[in-house]
Formats: sequence, structure tokens, C-alpha cells
Amino acid sequence: MFFFKVFKTPGLAHNAYLIGTDGIGILFDPRRDLDEYFAEALKNKIEIKYVFETHRQEDFVLGSDQVRQITGAKVVSGKHEFFGHSDIRLADDESIEIGDLTFQCLYTPGHTPESVSYALYMKENPDVAWAVFTGDALFIGEAGRTDLPDPLKTAENAAILFDSIHNKIAPLGDQTLLYPAHGSGSVCGGNIADYDGSTIGFERTYNPAFVNSKEKFVEAKLKERIPRPPYFRLMEQLNLKGGIPLSKKPSEIPVLIPEDFARESASGIVIDTRLPEAFAGGHIPDSYSIWLDGLPVFGGWIADEKVSVYLVLERHEDLEKAFLFLERIGVDNISGVLAGGFEGWRDAALEIEQSGTFTVDSESLGSKSVTVLDVREISEFEEGHIKESKHAYVGFLPEIENLKSNLADDRAVVLTCSVGHRASLAASILLRLGVKNVFNLLGGITAWKKRNKPLVKGPDEPQTLDLEIIKLQTGGQTAAAVHGGKSKR
Repeated sequence: MFFFKVFKTPGLAHNAYLIGTDGIGILFDPRRDLDEYFAEALKNKIEIKYVFETHRQEDFVLGSDQVRQITGAKVVSGKHEFFGHSDIRLADDESIEIGDLTFQCLYTPGHTPESVSYALYMKENPDVAWAVFTGDALFIGEAGRTDLPDPLKTAENAAILFDSIHNKIAPLGDQTLLYPAHGSGSVCGGNIADYDGSTIGFERTYNPAFVNSKEKFVEAKLKERIPRPPYFRLMEQLNLKGGIPLSKKPSEIPVLIPEDFARESASGIVIDTRLPEAFAGGHIPDSYSIWLDGLPVFGGWIADEKVSVYLVLERHEDLEKAFLFLERIGVDNISGVLAGGFEGWRDAALEIEQSGTFTVDSESLGSKSVTVLDVREISEFEEGHIKESKHAYVGFLPEIENLKSNLADDRAVVLTCSVGHRASLAASILLRLGVKNVFNLLGGITAWKKRNKPLVKGPDEPQTLDLEIIKLQTGGQTAAAVHGGKSKR
């Protein structure tokens, strides 16, 4: 019997895969919360005996080592030194037979130096690849970003990745099904296609990795400029060891009455997961605004594994989701949740802070009394922004020196993004920095476009707030890198 299932991780656009053959289970790139995988294996009478890793993974904590500890499964990888924790380390082109299946390890570096792909062959047709599990080397509609190992080597890594795809993956044949480790919305690649399922043959017709020359492919990778969240470094450290188990269960997080919440949260940070409109209307002073589904990405820009995190939820039923979103990116020190949500805080007559809102029809937009600050990625900004708006990616705002003095005049600061979610986070950051006259442009550039209001394209205006302008416009690369060479809301 052959069994196959895809597991998608909301918010991270991560794909894990479970394959069954003769009752033996093979799990690809599992995340650290494992219940879903084990439940499916039990349901289908499969014993997980192997865990395959394609690469270190940057955006979530792996569960490989935990699966091994629970089930006794063997961890399979390539032979790169980064895979030192593995039990079975395959050489390039080396194969392993499991039941009626054969897996061939293909070295496909470029996204990361240790990246490998696995071609799957079935016993009844041993010379024709049925599928290939490409990790983050080749996505549907895109190839992996190449700046992660070293921004200074983005071009060099792009050339390596191009060769990996053409020399290792393409020869498997047009019939080969493509199963990458991420889908649309992942920060591990650029414009990943927003659909499931593809083949090598279909990718040949439109994927930049195939339709572009090597030179154009490298040039496109240099222009991607995807911000690198700071938690990626922690993911590397944890995943080079096969990851770590969950730190606790959601039920173990203390539910704190408002007075206790106020006292205890003073030693950590508060994350408010309500929608931007609710946050603007009233929130706990100095809290961060990160909408619930934005936690898997933006939680890692604000929190780390050391800081104590306290949550304000729209509904208490959201706790498990918020918990998993944060734990999957290594934010383990979730220390309390506000009993009764913000309503409980309000009813306790504790201090409340507010921010403002604008709509796209606000007459003062475009006047000298307003500064518009666009906090989207630089590529989004260049596609079209409000005239004379400044730009700074939301994740970099806390790092900008003299940010308050750059904005602290008599003018209102109107923050905009795609629809208002990232702008709300930006508003909360500015409030914490002492910039009080802040407003969220509700509906953002999406609403602006629907009203057919004019947008300016390109980077031609002098709108940055500095932070080493190069860093803001290249996702963290240095000036030397430049001169030398979608959780979006």
C-alpha cells in the first residue's frame, strides 16, 4: 500500500510530507508540533521510521530530533557537515530503498550550502522519477532566495542554485511531480505561485529558474531584497541539531486577571493580536500590535527566545493558535494571557492608550500637515506608493537612530501598508518610541487603488528615513553587497 499526504502549516506556508509504504512511514521536514503527523500515521496504520531533512530550515523549528526520540526513527540527510546530527547521511546521487520505494539524494545547494533534494522512484517503474522533494531549492513558480548564507554572496549562490536546478532536478523528467518545503507566502522565496501541485515539465514553461538565462536569473536574485527576520538565526542554531520539542502546552500558560497582567507584563512585552481598528480604538500602553495570523512572521521581529511574552487575544479560543504560531518560530517564553481580553482591562479601569486612523478619503492626506510613512517591503513600495511618502520597512523601525526626531514635528504620521496590518504594528512601535501623533491608513494601498487614486512608481524620490539607507532597501545587505554585486498585509 502506498500512502501520501501533504501537511500545510498556516502562516508559515510550510509543507511537510508523510509517505507510507508497507506500513513504514517516511516524514519530510516536520515542524516541532507533531500531533498532526502522528495522528495521521496512526489512522493509516503507519509507523514512522524515517525523517528526511532537505536543509536546515530558516523560518520554523524542526521536529526531526523529537520524532527520533519518540519513535526511534532514523534521520536521513546529505553528508554536509551541517547535517552532523543525522543517522543516515547520503552522498550525492546515493539511494536508499524503503519498502517498495527508492529515494535518491541529490545535492542542490544555492539556497543554503547543505540543501539536498530527494527523487522518489516506485518499484513498478524504477527508472522514472515519480516525484522530487526539493526543500527550498525549487518552488512552484520560483526558486529559493540565495542571500541567507551570506548577503555578500547572493549572486554567487544564485549561480550555484541555477546549476543545481538544471543539473540535478531538471534531468528527472517533465513527468516528475514537484513537492517543495514551502508555498506561496513564505519568506524563503520571492513570488512563489499561489497554487498547489506542479511538475518539472510545467515549471519549464514559466518558472524563472527555467525560462531565464543564468545571467538573468542571478540578476533577478540580486533584486529580490526580501527582509530577513532576526529569528532566522535562532532557527539555524536549533535546526542544525534537529530542532527541539515544544516548551509547554497552551493549557499551561497562566491566565492573569488585569491587575496581575499589568504587574507581570512590565518585565516583558505585550502582544495584542486584535485587528488594527480595535487596537487603534484602545490598547494597553506600550503593547505591540500584531494581528493573529501575522504572528508566525512578525512575532519573530518583535520577540525572541529570551523575552517574556504576554498576550492580549480577541477570544480566549485563539490561545492555542497564537501559542503554536509563536512556538513554531522559537518564541517559547509565553508567560501569560489577559483574562477577559481587552474588555477585562477596560472594565478594570486600567490605563488605556489610543492611536488614530485615517481613511483614503481623508482630506488632509497629501497636505503639509501630514507625513505618510510606507512600511511595506521596498519592492512593494517601488511598485506604487503615495506621492512624497517616506519609506521604512516595519521590521527595521526599532533600529532607526533618531527616528523620533525625524518625525516629531507638528505633522501627523500616517502609516500605510497593503491593508493596515503591518501599519498597525508600525504604529505600536512608534508609540513605544514616544511618537504619539500616529495614524493607521485603514485599507492601505489596496483601498487607495480601489478609489483610483494616483500612485508614484519607482525609488526616485528622497523618502527614506535612513537606518543606513542601503539596509532598508536591500533587506539587510550592506553597501558593499549592493555595489559589489508573503504573510503580507
